[in-house]
Amino acid sequence: MGKIVYIMGKSSTGKDTIFKELIRGNKFPFKTLVTYTTRPKRSGEKEGYEYHFVTEDEYQSMEKEGKVIEARTYPSAMGPWRYFTVNDGQLDSDDTFITIGTLESYCSMKDYLKKNQLIPVLVELDDGVRLQRALNREKKQQTPGYEEMCRRFLADQKDFSEENIKKAGIIKRFTNNDLLKCLHEIEDYITRELENGC
Repeated sequence: MGKIVYIMGKSSTGKDTIFKELIRGNKFPFKTLVTYTTRPKRSGEKEGYEYHFVTEDEYQSMEKEGKVIEARTYPSAMGPWRYFTVNDGQLDSDDTFITIGTLESYCSMKDYLKKNQLIPVLVELDDGVRLQRALNREKKQQTPGYEEMCRRFLADQKDFSEENIKKAGIIKRFTNNDLLKCLHEIEDYITRELENGC
């Protein structure tokens, strides 16, 4: 198994955009590690790209088969949603992977994998800017989920607390006030980490 660039951050920090730009840029030979979720697909999302979208029954089946590496369940206005990583053969190569996750999922993956296989990329942004971005995104949805947006915003404050970031051993952070500058800093960091063997 090769290295995994693990992008994480609170909601609406721009991590999805950074993820897409890193893949599009062709600077790195990334393979995408696609994780799974039971939440509904958002407008513009594609199966097998952002996530594998599955049912609760499919999740339960994979869990019983021992294929689930890590899983998180979040209450939502529409019921519980699961986000999880599956040992489905994707990681059976020495390629460099890229994925998006949470701080909690990063820690679980760190426990599951060999030391130094993960390259953490923590993206940050001012909370006021994040909230406005989240609101703008929800307005574009066919059925805006403002209640869920607010729940996620508040949950992120706890999930990405300074204490949890410290426990995860994350030292380097990237502020996304200027996308191009942030992207350049992340690319330089990934290059150094890959060259140094993490």
